Amino acid sequence: MKHLIKTFLIGGLAGFMGAYVFINVIPLNQEQEKPLSKQFTNELSVEEDRPNFVDFNDSRGFSEMPSFVEAAKVSTPSVVYIKTASRNQRSYTWFDMFFGGEGYENKVIGSGSGVIFSKDGYIVTNNHVIAGASEIEVIHNKRTYKATVKGTDPSTDLALLKIEADNLPFVKIASSETVNVGDWVIAVGNPFNLTSTVTAGIVSAKGRNINILDSQFPIESFIQTDAAINPGNSGGALVNLRGELVGINTAILSKTGSYAGYGFAVPSDIVTKVVTDLKQYGQVQKAFVGADVLEVTEEVYKELNLNDIAGVIITYIEPDGAADKAGLRRGDVILKINGKPVNSKSSFDEQMSYFKPGDKVNIQYSREGKMGEKQITLTNIDGTTSIVKREVYKAESIGAELEVVPKAERAKLNIESGVRIAKINSNRGLIAQMGIEEGFIITSINNRMIEEPRELADILERIRGRVIVKGVTKNGQKGYYSYYF
Repeated sequence: MKHLIKTFLIGGLAGFMGAYVFINVIPLNQEQEKPLSKQFTNELSVEEDRPNFVDFNDSRGFSEMPSFVEAAKVSTPSVVYIKTASRNQRSYTWFDMFFGGEGYENKVIGSGSGVIFSKDGYIVTNNHVIAGASEIEVIHNKRTYKATVKGTDPSTDLALLKIEADNLPFVKIASSETVNVGDWVIAVGNPFNLTSTVTAGIVSAKGRNINILDSQFPIESFIQTDAAINPGNSGGALVNLRGELVGINTAILSKTGSYAGYGFAVPSDIVTKVVTDLKQYGQVQKAFVGADVLEVTEEVYKELNLNDIAGVIITYIEPDGAADKAGLRRGDVILKINGKPVNSKSSFDEQMSYFKPGDKVNIQYSREGKMGEKQITLTNIDGTTSIVKREVYKAESIGAELEVVPKAERAKLNIESGVRIAKINSNRGLIAQMGIEEGFIITSINNRMIEEPRELADILERIRGRVIVKGVTKNGQKGYYSYYF
Protein backbone atom coordinates (compact mmCIF):
# COMPACT_ATOMS: atom_id res chain seq x y z
CA MET A 1 0.00 0.00 0.00
CA LYS A 2 2.87 2.35 0.90
CA HIS A 3 4.56 1.50 -2.39
CA LEU A 4 1.29 2.26 -4.21
CA ILE A 5 0.94 5.64 -2.49
CA LYS A 6 4.56 6.44 -3.19
CA THR A 7 4.15 5.58 -6.86
CA PHE A 8 1.01 7.72 -7.07
CA LEU A 9 2.77 10.70 -5.47
CA ILE A 10 5.77 10.40 -7.75
CA GLY A 11 3.53 10.01 -10.80
CA GLY A 12 1.39 12.95 -9.74
CA LEU A 13 4.46 15.11 -9.05
CA ALA A 14 5.96 14.17 -12.40
CA GLY A 15 2.68 14.99 -14.13
CA PHE A 16 2.53 18.35 -12.35
CA MET A 17 6.13 19.18 -13.22
CA GLY A 18 5.51 18.15 -16.81
CA ALA A 19 2.54 20.48 -16.95
CA TYR A 20 4.53 23.26 -15.32
CA VAL A 21 7.40 22.86 -17.78
CA PHE A 22 5.00 22.84 -20.73
CA ILE A 23 3.18 25.97 -19.68
CA ASN A 24 6.01 28.03 -18.41
CA VAL A 25 9.22 26.91 -20.09
CA ILE A 26 8.05 27.32 -23.67
CA PRO A 27 7.34 31.06 -23.33
CA LEU A 28 10.74 31.58 -21.78
CA ASN A 29 12.42 29.69 -24.60
CA GLN A 30 10.54 31.81 -27.11
CA GLU A 31 11.84 35.00 -25.49
CA GLN A 32 15.39 33.70 -25.69
CA GLU A 33 15.03 32.81 -29.38
CA LYS A 34 13.71 36.20 -30.49
CA PRO A 35 16.98 37.56 -31.97
CA LEU A 36 17.69 34.26 -33.73
CA SER A 37 14.21 34.24 -35.20
CA LYS A 38 14.63 37.76 -36.57
CA GLN A 39 17.96 36.91 -38.19
CA PHE A 40 16.42 34.17 -40.32
CA THR A 41 12.92 35.51 -40.91
CA ASN A 42 11.98 38.84 -42.41
CA GLU A 43 8.30 38.08 -43.20
CA LEU A 44 7.03 36.71 -39.90
CA SER A 45 6.71 38.79 -36.75
CA VAL A 46 7.80 37.43 -33.40
CA GLU A 47 4.16 37.09 -32.29
CA GLU A 48 3.32 35.08 -35.40
CA ASP A 49 6.32 32.86 -34.77
CA ARG A 50 4.99 31.73 -31.38
CA PRO A 51 3.32 28.31 -31.17
CA ASN A 52 -0.25 28.39 -29.78
CA PHE A 53 -0.68 27.41 -26.15
CA VAL A 54 -3.21 27.96 -23.38
CA ASP A 55 -2.39 29.83 -20.21
CA PHE A 56 -4.48 28.02 -17.60
CA ASN A 57 -4.05 30.93 -15.20
CA ASP A 58 -6.06 33.09 -17.60
CA SER A 59 -9.80 32.30 -17.44
CA ARG A 60 -10.63 34.43 -20.46
CA GLY A 61 -10.18 31.46 -22.80
CA PHE A 62 -13.08 29.68 -21.11
CA SER A 63 -15.56 32.53 -20.92
CA GLU A 64 -17.59 31.16 -23.84
CA MET A 65 -18.24 27.76 -22.26
CA PRO A 66 -22.02 27.47 -21.75
CA SER A 67 -23.73 26.99 -18.43
CA PHE A 68 -26.35 24.25 -18.30
CA VAL A 69 -27.75 25.37 -14.96
CA GLU A 70 -30.65 27.39 -16.34
CA ALA A 71 -31.61 24.74 -18.90
CA ALA A 72 -31.61 22.03 -16.23
CA LYS A 73 -33.56 24.20 -13.79
CA VAL A 74 -36.24 24.98 -16.39
CA SER A 75 -36.64 21.53 -17.96
CA THR A 76 -36.18 19.04 -15.12
CA PRO A 77 -39.57 19.70 -13.42
CA SER A 78 -41.41 18.79 -16.64
CA VAL A 79 -39.82 15.34 -17.00
CA VAL A 80 -41.54 12.41 -15.27
CA TYR A 81 -40.63 8.85 -14.35
CA ILE A 82 -42.81 6.15 -15.93
CA LYS A 83 -43.26 2.64 -14.52
CA THR A 84 -45.05 -0.08 -16.46
CA ALA A 85 -46.25 -3.57 -15.65
CA SER A 86 -47.13 -6.22 -18.19
CA ARG A 87 -47.90 -9.88 -17.82
CA ASN A 88 -46.48 -12.73 -19.81
CA GLN A 89 -48.73 -15.31 -21.42
CA ARG A 90 -50.42 -17.42 -18.74
CA SER A 91 -48.62 -20.70 -18.06
CA TYR A 92 -50.17 -23.93 -16.83
CA THR A 93 -48.69 -26.80 -14.86
CA TRP A 94 -49.77 -30.42 -15.35
CA PHE A 95 -51.82 -30.04 -12.17
CA ASP A 96 -53.66 -27.05 -13.67
CA MET A 97 -54.42 -28.96 -16.86
CA PHE A 98 -55.88 -32.00 -15.10
CA PHE A 99 -57.67 -30.25 -12.24
CA GLY A 100 -58.71 -26.97 -13.84
CA GLY A 101 -56.25 -24.66 -12.16
CA GLU A 102 -55.98 -21.04 -13.30
CA GLY A 103 -52.26 -21.30 -13.97
CA TYR A 104 -49.87 -18.48 -13.26
CA GLU A 105 -48.43 -15.44 -14.96
CA ASN A 106 -45.29 -13.43 -14.39
CA LYS A 107 -45.45 -9.67 -14.09
CA VAL A 108 -42.78 -7.88 -16.10
CA ILE A 109 -41.77 -4.44 -14.79
CA GLY A 110 -40.41 -1.73 -17.07
CA SER A 111 -39.52 1.92 -16.77
CA GLY A 112 -38.81 4.99 -18.83
CA SER A 113 -39.29 8.72 -18.97
CA GLY A 114 -41.95 11.13 -20.17
CA VAL A 115 -42.41 14.84 -20.77
CA ILE A 116 -45.34 16.90 -19.47
CA PHE A 117 -46.92 18.64 -22.47
CA SER A 118 -49.76 20.50 -20.76
CA LYS A 119 -50.66 21.61 -17.26
CA ASP A 120 -53.77 19.37 -17.25
CA GLY A 121 -51.78 16.13 -17.43
CA TYR A 122 -50.97 15.21 -21.03
CA ILE A 123 -47.61 13.44 -21.16
CA VAL A 124 -45.52 12.35 -24.13
CA THR A 125 -43.30 9.29 -24.09
CA ASN A 126 -42.05 6.62 -26.48
CA ASN A 127 -44.46 4.01 -27.74
CA HIS A 128 -41.98 1.26 -26.90
CA VAL A 129 -41.96 2.38 -23.25
CA ILE A 130 -45.66 1.58 -22.75
CA ALA A 131 -46.33 -0.99 -25.52
CA GLY A 132 -48.06 -4.07 -24.11
CA ALA A 133 -48.33 -2.61 -20.61
CA SER A 134 -51.36 -3.52 -18.53
CA GLU A 135 -50.57 -0.90 -15.90
CA ILE A 136 -48.87 2.48 -16.32
CA GLU A 137 -47.82 4.75 -13.46
CA VAL A 138 -46.39 8.23 -13.72
CA ILE A 139 -44.24 9.48 -10.85
CA HIS A 140 -43.78 13.22 -10.55
CA ASN A 141 -42.61 15.25 -7.59
CA LYS A 142 -42.82 12.15 -5.33
CA ARG A 143 -46.46 11.57 -6.27
CA THR A 144 -47.75 8.57 -8.21
CA TYR A 145 -50.54 8.82 -10.79
CA LYS A 146 -52.36 6.17 -12.80
CA ALA A 147 -52.01 6.91 -16.51
CA THR A 148 -54.25 6.09 -19.44
CA VAL A 149 -53.13 5.84 -23.05
CA LYS A 150 -54.82 8.47 -25.22
CA GLY A 151 -53.14 7.38 -28.42
CA THR A 152 -50.01 5.91 -29.95
CA ASP A 153 -48.09 6.35 -33.19
CA PRO A 154 -45.72 3.43 -33.87
CA SER A 155 -44.48 5.12 -37.05
CA THR A 156 -42.71 7.76 -34.92
CA ASP A 157 -42.45 5.67 -31.72
CA LEU A 158 -44.49 8.22 -29.76
CA ALA A 159 -47.35 7.79 -27.31
CA LEU A 160 -49.63 10.21 -25.49
CA LEU A 161 -50.62 9.55 -21.87
CA LYS A 162 -53.06 11.32 -19.56
CA ILE A 163 -53.03 11.63 -15.79
CA GLU A 164 -55.58 13.34 -13.56
CA ALA A 165 -53.70 16.37 -12.29
CA ASP A 166 -53.76 20.16 -12.57
CA ASN A 167 -51.23 22.98 -12.75
CA LEU A 168 -48.36 20.73 -13.78
CA PRO A 169 -45.08 22.33 -14.95
CA PHE A 170 -45.22 21.67 -18.69
CA VAL A 171 -42.26 21.93 -21.02
CA LYS A 172 -41.62 24.90 -23.30
CA ILE A 173 -41.20 23.89 -26.94
CA ALA A 174 -38.78 25.18 -29.56
CA SER A 175 -38.99 24.37 -33.25
CA SER A 176 -36.53 21.63 -34.16
CA GLU A 177 -35.89 23.57 -37.38
CA THR A 178 -33.91 26.07 -35.31
CA VAL A 179 -31.53 23.35 -34.12
CA ASN A 180 -28.15 23.28 -35.83
CA VAL A 181 -25.39 20.70 -35.87
CA GLY A 182 -22.94 21.74 -33.15
CA ASP A 183 -25.57 23.28 -30.85
CA TRP A 184 -25.34 22.42 -27.16
CA VAL A 185 -28.21 20.27 -25.84
CA ILE A 186 -28.98 18.44 -22.62
CA ALA A 187 -30.83 15.16 -22.14
CA VAL A 188 -33.16 14.87 -19.15
CA GLY A 189 -34.50 11.53 -18.01
CA ASN A 190 -34.28 8.57 -15.66
CA PRO A 191 -31.48 6.25 -16.81
CA PHE A 192 -31.07 3.07 -14.76
CA ASN A 193 -33.86 4.35 -12.47
CA LEU A 194 -31.74 7.37 -11.53
CA THR A 195 -34.50 9.96 -11.57
CA SER A 196 -34.03 13.49 -12.91
CA THR A 197 -30.62 12.88 -14.45
CA VAL A 198 -29.17 15.58 -16.72
CA THR A 199 -26.40 15.00 -19.27
CA ALA A 200 -24.94 17.40 -21.82
CA GLY A 201 -23.62 17.14 -25.35
CA ILE A 202 -23.96 18.62 -28.80
CA VAL A 203 -26.16 17.97 -31.82
CA SER A 204 -24.02 15.60 -33.87
CA ALA A 205 -26.30 15.32 -36.92
CA LYS A 206 -29.87 15.83 -38.11
CA GLY A 207 -32.18 13.76 -40.28
CA ARG A 208 -30.73 10.41 -39.21
CA ASN A 209 -32.44 7.21 -40.39
CA ILE A 210 -31.22 4.22 -38.36
CA ASN A 211 -33.92 1.69 -39.37
CA ILE A 212 -35.18 0.86 -35.89
CA LEU A 213 -38.94 1.32 -36.35
CA ASP A 214 -40.87 -1.72 -37.53
CA SER A 215 -44.04 0.22 -38.34
CA GLN A 216 -45.68 -0.12 -41.75
CA PHE A 217 -44.97 3.56 -42.52
CA PRO A 218 -41.98 4.51 -40.34
CA ILE A 219 -40.83 8.12 -40.08
CA GLU A 220 -37.18 8.29 -39.06
CA SER A 221 -35.50 11.67 -39.15
CA PHE A 222 -33.77 11.70 -35.79
CA ILE A 223 -31.65 14.36 -34.14
CA GLN A 224 -28.36 12.68 -33.25
CA THR A 225 -26.54 13.75 -30.08
CA ASP A 226 -23.55 12.68 -28.03
CA ALA A 227 -25.27 13.60 -24.75
CA ALA A 228 -25.27 10.45 -22.62
CA ILE A 229 -28.51 8.53 -23.17
CA ASN A 230 -29.01 5.16 -21.47
CA PRO A 231 -31.81 2.66 -20.80
CA GLY A 232 -34.50 4.57 -18.90
CA ASN A 233 -33.91 7.77 -20.87
CA SER A 234 -36.44 6.70 -23.49
CA GLY A 235 -39.27 9.22 -23.66
CA GLY A 236 -37.27 11.91 -21.89
CA ALA A 237 -36.50 15.42 -23.07
CA LEU A 238 -33.74 16.75 -25.27
CA VAL A 239 -33.63 20.50 -24.65
CA ASN A 240 -31.62 23.52 -25.76
CA LEU A 241 -29.71 25.89 -23.49
CA ARG A 242 -32.95 27.74 -22.70
CA GLY A 243 -34.54 24.54 -21.44
CA GLU A 244 -36.90 24.33 -24.44
CA LEU A 245 -37.81 20.96 -25.90
CA VAL A 246 -36.16 20.15 -29.23
CA GLY A 247 -36.67 16.39 -29.20
CA ILE A 248 -37.88 13.26 -27.40
CA ASN A 249 -35.02 10.87 -26.61
CA THR A 250 -35.76 7.57 -28.27
CA ALA A 251 -32.81 5.33 -29.07
CA ILE A 252 -29.10 4.69 -28.75
CA LEU A 253 -26.64 2.98 -31.06
CA SER A 254 -24.53 0.66 -28.94
CA LYS A 255 -23.03 -2.83 -28.92
CA THR A 256 -23.49 -3.12 -25.16
CA GLY A 257 -26.94 -1.60 -24.65
CA SER A 258 -25.47 1.36 -22.78
CA TYR A 259 -24.20 4.77 -23.83
CA ALA A 260 -21.59 4.69 -26.59
CA GLY A 261 -21.78 8.26 -27.85
CA TYR A 262 -24.72 7.93 -30.22
CA GLY A 263 -28.18 8.97 -29.06
CA PHE A 264 -31.24 9.76 -31.16
CA ALA A 265 -34.30 11.94 -30.52
CA VAL A 266 -37.55 12.54 -32.41
CA PRO A 267 -37.59 16.23 -33.51
CA SER A 268 -39.95 18.47 -31.54
CA ASP A 269 -41.82 19.58 -34.67
CA ILE A 270 -42.82 15.96 -35.36
CA VAL A 271 -43.72 15.48 -31.69
CA THR A 272 -45.99 18.54 -31.71
CA LYS A 273 -47.84 17.34 -34.83
CA VAL A 274 -48.34 13.85 -33.39
CA VAL A 275 -49.58 15.13 -30.02
CA THR A 276 -52.01 17.57 -31.65
CA ASP A 277 -53.50 14.83 -33.83
CA LEU A 278 -53.76 12.27 -31.03
CA LYS A 279 -55.55 14.75 -28.77
CA GLN A 280 -57.96 15.86 -31.49
CA TYR A 281 -58.59 12.70 -33.51
CA GLY A 282 -57.28 9.76 -31.50
CA GLN A 283 -54.84 8.91 -34.28
CA VAL A 284 -52.24 10.69 -36.37
CA GLN A 285 -53.45 12.21 -39.63
CA LYS A 286 -50.94 10.87 -42.13
CA ALA A 287 -50.75 12.50 -45.54
CA PHE A 288 -49.75 10.45 -48.57
CA VAL A 289 -48.37 11.61 -51.90
CA GLY A 290 -49.38 8.42 -53.69
CA ALA A 291 -45.87 7.40 -54.68
CA ASP A 292 -42.87 5.44 -53.46
CA VAL A 293 -39.52 7.22 -53.44
CA LEU A 294 -35.86 6.23 -53.17
CA GLU A 295 -32.98 8.40 -52.03
CA VAL A 296 -30.65 9.47 -54.84
CA THR A 297 -27.28 8.00 -53.89
CA GLU A 298 -24.12 7.98 -55.97
CA GLU A 299 -25.03 4.49 -57.18
CA VAL A 300 -28.53 5.60 -58.26
CA TYR A 301 -27.08 8.76 -59.81
CA LYS A 302 -24.67 6.77 -61.99
CA GLU A 303 -27.08 3.98 -62.90
CA LEU A 304 -29.86 6.34 -64.02
CA ASN A 305 -27.51 8.96 -65.46
CA LEU A 306 -29.04 11.77 -63.41
CA ASN A 307 -27.84 15.38 -63.41
CA ASP A 308 -27.02 15.59 -59.72
CA ILE A 309 -26.78 13.54 -56.52
CA ALA A 310 -29.74 15.20 -54.83
CA GLY A 311 -33.36 14.59 -53.87
CA VAL A 312 -35.45 11.43 -54.00
CA ILE A 313 -36.51 9.62 -57.14
CA ILE A 314 -40.05 8.33 -57.69
CA THR A 315 -39.96 4.54 -58.17
CA TYR A 316 -43.71 3.84 -58.16
CA ILE A 317 -46.84 5.87 -58.88
CA GLU A 318 -50.11 4.69 -57.36
CA PRO A 319 -52.76 4.66 -60.11
CA ASP A 320 -55.23 7.51 -59.64
CA GLY A 321 -53.33 8.62 -56.52
CA ALA A 322 -52.31 12.16 -55.57
CA ALA A 323 -49.04 12.15 -57.54
CA ASP A 324 -50.68 10.52 -60.56
CA LYS A 325 -53.47 13.12 -60.64
CA ALA A 326 -50.92 15.94 -60.39
CA GLY A 327 -48.96 14.64 -63.37
CA LEU A 328 -45.83 13.31 -61.70
CA ARG A 329 -44.17 10.29 -63.30
CA ARG A 330 -41.96 7.39 -62.36
CA GLY A 331 -38.36 8.59 -62.63
CA ASP A 332 -39.06 12.18 -61.58
CA VAL A 333 -36.61 13.44 -58.94
CA ILE A 334 -38.26 15.43 -56.13
CA LEU A 335 -35.93 18.22 -55.03
CA LYS A 336 -38.10 20.49 -52.86
CA ILE A 337 -41.41 20.46 -51.00
CA ASN A 338 -42.89 23.92 -50.50
CA GLY A 339 -39.47 25.37 -51.20
CA LYS A 340 -37.65 23.27 -48.59
CA PRO A 341 -34.85 21.05 -49.94
CA VAL A 342 -35.30 17.29 -49.90
CA ASN A 343 -31.84 15.85 -49.36
CA SER A 344 -32.72 12.31 -48.33
CA LYS A 345 -35.54 9.81 -47.86
CA SER A 346 -35.66 10.73 -44.17
CA SER A 347 -36.04 14.45 -44.92
CA PHE A 348 -38.82 13.63 -47.42
CA ASP A 349 -40.64 11.55 -44.77
CA GLU A 350 -40.16 14.27 -42.15
CA GLN A 351 -41.58 17.00 -44.35
CA MET A 352 -44.56 14.83 -45.31
CA SER A 353 -45.25 14.12 -41.63
CA TYR A 354 -46.17 17.77 -41.01
CA PHE A 355 -49.15 17.65 -43.40
CA LYS A 356 -52.61 16.13 -43.17
CA PRO A 357 -55.05 14.80 -45.80
CA GLY A 358 -56.41 17.59 -47.98
CA ASP A 359 -53.34 19.83 -47.67
CA LYS A 360 -51.90 21.19 -50.91
CA VAL A 361 -48.13 21.19 -51.39
CA ASN A 362 -45.86 22.40 -54.16
CA ILE A 363 -43.40 19.80 -55.43
CA GLN A 364 -40.32 20.95 -57.31
CA TYR A 365 -38.81 18.17 -59.39
CA SER A 366 -36.41 17.33 -62.18
CA ARG A 367 -37.47 15.31 -65.23
CA GLU A 368 -34.91 14.38 -67.86
CA GLY A 369 -32.77 17.34 -66.87
CA LYS A 370 -35.59 19.89 -66.92
CA MET A 371 -37.02 21.53 -63.82
CA GLY A 372 -40.75 21.49 -63.10
CA GLU A 373 -43.25 22.21 -60.35
CA LYS A 374 -46.59 20.60 -59.52
CA GLN A 375 -49.19 21.28 -56.85
CA ILE A 376 -50.41 18.09 -55.19
CA THR A 377 -53.44 17.57 -52.97
CA LEU A 378 -52.38 15.03 -50.37
CA THR A 379 -54.68 12.16 -49.38
CA ASN A 380 -55.22 9.81 -46.47
CA ILE A 381 -54.28 6.14 -46.54
CA ASP A 382 -57.53 5.29 -48.36
CA GLY A 383 -56.82 7.77 -51.14
CA THR A 384 -59.37 10.43 -50.11
CA THR A 385 -58.88 13.88 -48.60
CA SER A 386 -61.06 13.17 -45.56
CA ILE A 387 -59.76 13.41 -42.02
CA VAL A 388 -59.59 9.89 -40.60
CA LYS A 389 -61.04 9.34 -37.16
CA ARG A 390 -60.06 6.16 -35.45
CA GLU A 391 -62.88 3.68 -34.96
CA VAL A 392 -62.04 1.05 -32.39
CA TYR A 393 -64.30 -1.86 -31.47
CA LYS A 394 -63.91 -2.85 -27.83
CA ALA A 395 -64.33 -6.62 -27.69
CA GLU A 396 -64.46 -7.19 -23.94
CA SER A 397 -65.31 -10.86 -24.40
CA ILE A 398 -61.88 -11.54 -25.90
CA GLY A 399 -60.01 -8.83 -23.97
CA ALA A 400 -58.92 -6.64 -26.87
CA GLU A 401 -59.64 -3.56 -28.95
CA LEU A 402 -59.99 -4.18 -32.69
CA GLU A 403 -59.93 -2.03 -35.81
CA VAL A 404 -60.39 -2.51 -39.54
CA VAL A 405 -57.26 -2.27 -41.69
CA PRO A 406 -57.55 0.61 -44.23
CA LYS A 407 -57.83 -0.25 -47.93
CA ALA A 408 -54.51 1.28 -48.96
CA GLU A 409 -52.66 -0.56 -46.21
CA ARG A 410 -54.30 -3.84 -47.24
CA ALA A 411 -53.15 -3.24 -50.80
CA LYS A 412 -49.60 -2.55 -49.65
CA LEU A 413 -49.60 -5.75 -47.57
CA ASN A 414 -51.24 -7.71 -50.40
CA ILE A 415 -54.17 -8.91 -48.27
CA GLU A 416 -57.87 -8.80 -49.15
CA SER A 417 -59.20 -8.21 -45.65
CA GLY A 418 -58.07 -8.02 -42.07
CA VAL A 419 -58.73 -6.85 -38.53
CA ARG A 420 -55.92 -5.42 -36.41
CA ILE A 421 -55.41 -6.11 -32.70
CA ALA A 422 -55.15 -2.46 -31.69
CA LYS A 423 -54.75 -3.10 -27.97
CA ILE A 424 -54.85 -5.99 -25.52
CA ASN A 425 -56.89 -4.93 -22.50
CA SER A 426 -56.98 -8.11 -20.46
CA ASN A 427 -54.22 -10.60 -19.83
CA ARG A 428 -56.87 -13.24 -19.20
CA GLY A 429 -58.76 -12.63 -22.43
CA LEU A 430 -58.68 -15.03 -25.36
CA ILE A 431 -56.32 -12.88 -27.43
CA ALA A 432 -53.75 -12.79 -24.62
CA GLN A 433 -54.15 -16.51 -23.92
CA MET A 434 -53.46 -17.29 -27.56
CA GLY A 435 -50.27 -15.24 -27.38
CA ILE A 436 -51.28 -12.87 -30.17
CA GLU A 437 -49.38 -9.58 -30.02
CA GLU A 438 -50.67 -6.03 -30.35
CA GLY A 439 -50.49 -4.82 -33.94
CA PHE A 440 -51.05 -8.26 -35.46
CA ILE A 441 -53.55 -8.23 -38.35
CA ILE A 442 -55.84 -11.28 -38.39
CA THR A 443 -56.79 -12.19 -41.96
CA SER A 444 -58.42 -15.58 -41.35
CA ILE A 445 -59.45 -18.05 -38.66
CA ASN A 446 -59.43 -21.70 -39.75
CA ASN A 447 -59.31 -20.43 -43.37
CA ARG A 448 -62.38 -18.24 -42.94
CA MET A 449 -61.65 -14.66 -44.03
CA ILE A 450 -62.10 -11.98 -41.36
CA GLU A 451 -63.48 -8.61 -42.47
CA GLU A 452 -65.09 -6.98 -39.42
CA PRO A 453 -64.09 -6.65 -35.74
CA ARG A 454 -67.43 -7.93 -34.45
CA GLU A 455 -67.13 -10.97 -36.72
CA LEU A 456 -63.71 -11.77 -35.25
CA ALA A 457 -64.96 -11.49 -31.68
CA ASP A 458 -68.03 -13.67 -32.35
CA ILE A 459 -65.97 -16.44 -33.95
CA LEU A 460 -63.45 -16.57 -31.12
CA GLU A 461 -66.23 -16.65 -28.52
CA ARG A 462 -67.89 -19.70 -30.11
CA ILE A 463 -65.02 -21.70 -31.55
CA ARG A 464 -63.77 -24.91 -29.93
CA GLY A 465 -60.97 -27.32 -30.71
CA ARG A 466 -57.86 -26.43 -32.68
CA VAL A 467 -57.68 -22.90 -34.08
CA ILE A 468 -55.32 -21.60 -36.76
CA VAL A 469 -55.17 -17.80 -36.86
CA LYS A 470 -53.38 -16.43 -39.93
CA GLY A 471 -52.32 -12.85 -40.47
CA VAL A 472 -49.58 -10.26 -40.77
CA THR A 473 -47.22 -9.01 -38.07
CA LYS A 474 -46.80 -5.30 -37.41
CA ASN A 475 -43.59 -5.30 -39.46
CA GLY A 476 -45.31 -6.77 -42.51
CA GLN A 477 -44.35 -10.45 -42.16
CA LYS A 478 -47.01 -13.12 -42.72
CA GLY A 479 -47.44 -15.72 -40.00
CA TYR A 480 -49.94 -17.67 -37.94
CA TYR A 481 -50.86 -18.67 -34.39
CA SER A 482 -52.06 -22.13 -33.39
CA TYR A 483 -54.17 -22.68 -30.28
CA TYR A 484 -56.40 -25.39 -28.82
CA PHE A 485 -59.54 -24.41 -26.91
